[in-house]
Order: sequence, then C-alpha cells, then structure tokens
Amino acid sequence: MEVSGPYACFTRPEFKTERFSYPVMTPSAARGLLEAIFWKPEFQYRIDRIEVLNPVSWFTVRRNEVEEITSADWVRRAMADPEVRFDAEAKRDQRNMVGLRDVAYRVFTHIDVHSHAGAPAAKYRDQFRRRVERGACFSQPFLGTREFSASFTPPTQRSPVDTTEDLGVMLHGIDYDGPRETYRWFRARLDAGVMHVPERGAELPGASTVRTGGRG
Repeated sequence: MEVSGPYACFTRPEFKTERFSYPVMTPSAARGLLEAIFWKPEFQYRIDRIEVLNPVSWFTVRRNEVEEITSADWVRRAMADPEVRFDAEAKRDQRNMVGLRDVAYRVFTHIDVHSHAGAPAAKYRDQFRRRVERGACFSQPFLGTREFSASFTPPTQRSPVDTTEDLGVMLHGIDYDGPRETYRWFRARLDAGVMHVPERGAELPGASTVRTGGRG
C-alpha cells in the first residue's frame, strides 16, 4: 500500500515539548494508519519495511498547544459537576514543530492472526486489499498527528529515493501483555530509501510504564 500527504510529523521521543520529526514514517505510525483502514481483534499488523518515495523536505511551524493532558479523573468530575471547566487560555503554550512536507511512502506488512481467529490470514489480507482499492476506512488515516490527513492507494512501481541515513533509535511498538506497558525499540537505518523493520524490537532499560488502560 502507498500513503501520501502534504504534511507529516513522526515525533522523535527524545524531544519532550517540541515536536521534531524523524525523516521517515515510524512502524508504530504505519500500524496505526493500517488499523484506521481495516482492523479486527483476530489479527495484528507486523510492519516489514517502509520505502520513502519522495525526497525528504522539511517545514517549521509554531503552534498553540495546552500544557496539560486531560485526565480520566478530570472528565469524571466534569461530568458530575457542570461548573467544572478547562481553561484553555490559562494553559496555552506556544511550541515549535519541525515536520515533513509532501511525503509519500510504500508500506509492506504481514498479518499475524491470533489463536482465536476463525479465518486464515489470507482472508483478512484480501479484505484489506479490497478496502484500499475502494478507498474505504474506519476512520481518517493520518501521518503522525491527526491534523495531517493521509491519502492511500494500491502500490505502484515508483522507485524509492536514493537516500542512505542512520536514523537512530526508533519506537518499534508497545506490548500490552501483563500489568505493564512494554516499549520496544530498534536501531533504524534508511538504505537507498528503504527502512527494514525487525520482527521484534528490544526493550530498553526504564522504557516501561505502569499500564493506565486503553489500547494506546
């Protein structure tokens, strides 16, 4: 499948407040995009590789954001008391974003079915391909952040860009098995416009947090 859009931002984790993008889509972003098109609890996507089809081009913008994330406890209090309000003006902060412009990628993935699945992987793969051909999706796919919508099409014969670069440590995915979320990482590299993704990432020291619920 190929995806494209006028803007994208795949934020590097080492930047806490400012958003600075990797020069290529991350596996976790690709997985979220695929799930927006077609998802069922019987399987999960395993990203094999991502090809960069357009030359890397950057843009910078300063945005208004809020300093705090609304918690579940605050939502419960607001539902119980109509006078509880979130003052966005008081919590507003300007932050810088360095993102990507005019992006296009080709994503290669496997479908790994779970033990409770009632059909083979080929069935879900064919359903996914039909949805891509029709342009159907469950929710609007996006490129890193929700304001950067993505378009998707069946794969073409376009060649990847001739770019080779060490991308550093990149998030592979998050495991939700057990009482704690486990963040897994890998050493990413772009070779002639192609980033190969290992089947499983490595857990780094201090990279897990207590689970707070939800699918992430």
